[in-house]
Amino acid sequence: MTEPRTPRPRQVFLDSSGFLALVNPRDTHHTQARAAWERLTKEGWRTFTSNLVVAETHALFLTRLGRDRATAFLRSILQSSTTIVRLSQQDEQHAQDIIFRYDDKNFSYTDASSFAVMERLRIGPAFTFDHNFAQYGLEMIGPSEESR
Repeated sequence: MTEPRTPRPRQVFLDSSGFLALVNPRDTHHTQARAAWERLTKEGWRTFTSNLVVAETHALFLTRLGRDRATAFLRSILQSSTTIVRLSQQDEQHAQDIIFRYDDKNFSYTDASSFAVMERLRIGPAFTFDHNFAQYGLEMIGPSEESR
């Protein structure tokens, strides 16, 4: 195992739970997501996500918010300044290793691949409400202190 490298400042990984909470006023984390997103934007954070997270988010929007919102999400993410990272073979292998190593956790393949990408790119925090990120030891931007 390699030594962890210091995260690069002001880079954040965007997860599907963050996207959903941000746009869905009925989401229990909507207010927290809006406040966190406002701060990230105001402070000029560089945003990253993966092609798997884009696919997962589109599917979430489709089932929970409808086709129009899902299509709007896809258009907006493709036109945004967010870098969409494609998984490498090493990321895929690392994601599988994470799933096999943490057999007491219910990490999805998308989550584990997100962890792998974040480690490869040295992205410290994730804009997420998915506590699997915290279980893996990553910082979460979004949840307030009292909800963690």
